[in-house]
Amino acid sequence: MFLRYAACAVILALPHIARAQVSIVKSARAARLTGAPPHIDGVLDDPAWAQAPVIADFVQKIPVEGASPSVPTEVRILYDDHGLYVGARLKRPDPSAIRTSITRRDGDSDAEVFTISLDPYLDRRTAYSFSISSGGVRGDAYHSQDSEDSGREAQYDPVWDARARVDADGWTAEMHIPFSQLRFNAAAQQTWGLELTRAIPDKNERLQWILIPVSAAGFSSHFGQLEGIAGIPRARRLELMPYVAGDLTYHANVDPKDPFDDRVGGRAGGDLKYGLGPNLTLDATINPDFGQVEADPAEVNLTAFETVFEERRPFFIEGDELLTGRGQSFIGRPSWFYSRRIGASPRGSASGDFVDSPANTTILAATKVTGRLASGLSIGALAAVTPREYAHTFDTTGAVRDKVAVEPPSSYGVLRLQQEFGTRQSNVGASLTHVHRWLDDRGGLQQLLPSSAVAGGVDWRLRYMEGMYEITGWLGGSRVDGDTTAIALLQRGSAHYFQRPDQDHITYDPTRTSLSGGTGSIRFDKNAGRFTLAGAQISFRSPEFDINDAGQMRSGDDIDYNADFQLRDTKPNKYLRYYQFGTAVQGGLNYGGIQQYLRFSESFQFTFHSFWRLTGGVQVQRRSLSDDLTRGGPLMGTPRAYVLTTQVTSRPNVSRTWTARTQYFNDEFGGWRWDLSAGVAIRPASRWQASVDPTYSHSVDSRQYVTTRTDGSAETYGGRYIFGYIERSTLSARFRLNYALTPSFTIEGYAEPFAASGRYFDLGELPAPRSRALRIYGASGTGTIIEKDDNGVSTVTDGATTFTIPPLDFNALSFRSNLVLRWEWLPGSTAYLVWQQNRQSQTPSGELVGPNEMWNSTQIPGDNFFVLKISYWLGIN
Repeated sequence: MFLRYAACAVILALPHIARAQVSIVKSARAARLTGAPPHIDGVLDDPAWAQAPVIADFVQKIPVEGASPSVPTEVRILYDDHGLYVGARLKRPDPSAIRTSITRRDGDSDAEVFTISLDPYLDRRTAYSFSISSGGVRGDAYHSQDSEDSGREAQYDPVWDARARVDADGWTAEMHIPFSQLRFNAAAQQTWGLELTRAIPDKNERLQWILIPVSAAGFSSHFGQLEGIAGIPRARRLELMPYVAGDLTYHANVDPKDPFDDRVGGRAGGDLKYGLGPNLTLDATINPDFGQVEADPAEVNLTAFETVFEERRPFFIEGDELLTGRGQSFIGRPSWFYSRRIGASPRGSASGDFVDSPANTTILAATKVTGRLASGLSIGALAAVTPREYAHTFDTTGAVRDKVAVEPPSSYGVLRLQQEFGTRQSNVGASLTHVHRWLDDRGGLQQLLPSSAVAGGVDWRLRYMEGMYEITGWLGGSRVDGDTTAIALLQRGSAHYFQRPDQDHITYDPTRTSLSGGTGSIRFDKNAGRFTLAGAQISFRSPEFDINDAGQMRSGDDIDYNADFQLRDTKPNKYLRYYQFGTAVQGGLNYGGIQQYLRFSESFQFTFHSFWRLTGGVQVQRRSLSDDLTRGGPLMGTPRAYVLTTQVTSRPNVSRTWTARTQYFNDEFGGWRWDLSAGVAIRPASRWQASVDPTYSHSVDSRQYVTTRTDGSAETYGGRYIFGYIERSTLSARFRLNYALTPSFTIEGYAEPFAASGRYFDLGELPAPRSRALRIYGASGTGTIIEKDDNGVSTVTDGATTFTIPPLDFNALSFRSNLVLRWEWLPGSTAYLVWQQNRQSQTPSGELVGPNEMWNSTQIPGDNFFVLKISYWLGIN
């Protein structure tokens, strides 16, 4: 029935989309350069600029939509066989007010910014943006979808040039954008989409050449046209970037008998980028190095589910939207490809007196092809190979060395295709992933990991009325194959819990050698309009659905639904620049019809004329039943609860910005949580930037899972599911201090002290399936006794049964820091000098943390890691 309705929605939408028309507002013309090209120095004194017509008809977007700008802006565009030349005169009657703050490339500041956005395919969906600030800082981004922010790929780092200069009339900017850094269709006459933007933070003013109303959906679909480009010769786009790197490591508290204290290392590798015609680009990397990448934040995870960290490695970030389709912004759509699976920590283990196990799996080689054909077909394909990894062990008795396989040789394949159709940039896409592991009996990995996994699906986005209305959805499936032991482990894992004893819609089968499942969704949205927005969705993931080999998911066996409605006004009034009120409902069932959660939310957002923003909301959670709290056991009742949230944010893009947020949670079982966070960023001088983001959390979790025993009562199917209350506190702060000698030479410091604690009390067990109460050990009438010794070991006596619970309380300290000197010593060529620290410790005290523990985290022993990496860019056209 679901498939029938989804198919009908697609079929009925097609004729409406086909009849839609696009109206072009206006156009600009680029002039072919004759004579010497402009010298890119930020001064518009080259005679060549006189050849280009002036573009000056800008309008305000902010603060008064559609009004005339308070200051004039003039832009000229030239081109030759090699690229575009853009010159801009950005006038100010008060040039002393122009800020010239400097950051590294793509950094935000309080300086003015001029941006040219290009849609070379004229597909009304994708775009490239190139910007230059009044401080001379370049910025660039690729927009993989019709949105200025969502799907914005800031990691796109083409090789181009720009300069800026402040003078008595304001400031000027010059750009040179090589055609080799863009992708476009081969044609004798080129017509591109064009948008020009000027941001003036000190005046809270934003100017656009083509006005895109605040109430409108879309970005590149509103662009004007850039005409006049003709006779561009085809270029061979070939870029090579070899690198060499060396590192030095100092470990703390090294045992003199440890033979694995290797301190010095070196490596070499490289990247290749090759243009497969004007539309596609091949990227390849051999032995990639990511030593300059910032470490993941510290955390204490007490759940059964993995923490999902964002990707930070440049090779996997660039072009990510074309590989994942994530820019489509489908709510809840499966993450078919989670790039951090490639090169992740090995899953196997080894034991010995001393063990040297790799922190991450080596990536031997990876390659990807991305781009868009003239037919409107976007392509993203990736292949990667990782080797067998070994942990080396040493036993002091007999001085025996050995090695144990902890990760098998593996290959990864990803394919994403997306076809655009109609005149409203509707599209249909398909994703496919495959993982293959060459398993044998080495390290017992055949019993631990699946040998093969394939997953994929189709998705669609049908747009009406300039994207105001959309119908989106997906259908997909997965299959995992492997040894019976590995598939049994998968069935019992946190994504499935097939062994749940009180359900009858799933069968746990330890003899299975494969697992296959499906997923799907349909959603309707109103995305634009001055006064109202709305949406509704239903989705499902079957119990057997699993994509965690190449992708990422929390669990299967879910049927989720949600709906929302927002009332707003995008036109400023006497009191506010913008306001929005929202209401939403979210709920979910499993395939057995059990309601797992049901939440009702109300929210608000106010933007004042000062550009301060106030947001907040309340959420009410209804009683439900959880099928994963007992981690494979019977259903467990969850409480009524409510959540209150509020946040205040100051005016952005000024020399001092700040935000403050608080959230309070309370449930009927006695659980509660206070979260407090803030952020302050200051720019004391044009070259300096500092920020701090402190976070504090204090909570009592009323149902923290502890362990499962097999000596329980018949009521709980022979299992004893032990929980406890836990009082937790977490205090952390992220400090950043950046200094820019020039936009190409920066020093960036990052430090994160982290302290967390957990104190367990009122341990007990689930007395019966679906119960919302615990049978607290030692409580009157339970017939149990609990005693805790000085070492934190709890002994529980329940009738004739006595068992112990090991120490649970903890205090964890962590300090992670990065100091990176980055120098772009030639265009596209970069040198890094990196110093990383990693300090951590854990004790069983459980005492609440405070500022002292933050300081103590900087004093505990840790590891120091130094890296020198130099890359050299070779562009061959």
